[in-house]
Amino acid sequence: MESYLDSYAPILVHLLFAAGLSAGLIVVSWLLGERKPNFNKLSAYECGIVPTGDARQPFAVKFYLVAMLFILFDVEAVFFFPWAVVYRDLGWFGFFEMLLYILILLAGYIYLWKKGALDWSRS
Repeated sequence: MESYLDSYAPILVHLLFAAGLSAGLIVVSWLLGERKPNFNKLSAYECGIVPTGDARQPFAVKFYLVAMLFILFDVEAVFFFPWAVVYRDLGWFGFFEMLLYILILLAGYIYLWKKGALDWSRS
């Protein structure tokens, strides 16, 4: 058991070094940096445009729908990597299993396309 935990020692050293370096750089920046606040530094930056209106303005539902679609179709990549690693061990069964998975995702994509969820020209 001891040799198993020893194999994680370089990772722990790396994480401690990275955390120490980043904390040290932040402290040095805080100690040496100038603090001269003025109006321009304290104002909100919106791509060079002076901000107007309320910051709590509601977004259109379309933005949330696209975010959920991105998550849905991005998660599929998580299943492709382990499948690719053990593809030779799975043989034809694994091939057809992944083909069925892709067909189900494709059916969902076509359904969303037909419903107009990906059409940004409509309002």
